Amino acid sequence: MRLISLTAIAAITAFPLFAHADDRIEDALEARHGYMTMLAINMGTLAGMAKGEIEYDEAAASTAGANIEALGNYAVSDLFIEGTANGEVDDSDALPAIWENPDDFVQKFADLGEAAAGAGEAVKGGQANVGPVVQKLGGTCKVCHDDYRKKD
Repeated sequence: MRLISLTAIAAITAFPLFAHADDRIEDALEARHGYMTMLAINMGTLAGMAKGEIEYDEAAASTAGANIEALGNYAVSDLFIEGTANGEVDDSDALPAIWENPDDFVQKFADLGEAAAGAGEAVKGGQANVGPVVQKLGGTCKVCHDDYRKKD
């Protein structure tokens, strides 16, 4: 009887820790989705201008480039915590390879930051300046997605 009581007390005491862990995972996943959405919105603006699908607007291009610069400097390690891989939680495209190769993954995000440096200024001066920036940024996105994102 005493063992059952101790087990029950331990389980009840530990429950907030488990709940906290679940909240942390949910928060990280939600923040990661938001981060990727912000990248996608700004890349979409630039890609649309590069392709001529969106009329070139220097102010909008510069803002999108500057936003990507800011996102490229974000410390994303807090967004990719253990327990948030595809198959571990719903709605995650993050492959377990992220946690198997953490140094490479972090380097790929650092490469995004380097590619994004100066993007807000580089897209100024006309539509012709947007394409090279999109290619540079898109290349870093692709390299990371090829290794660390579930294929659709």
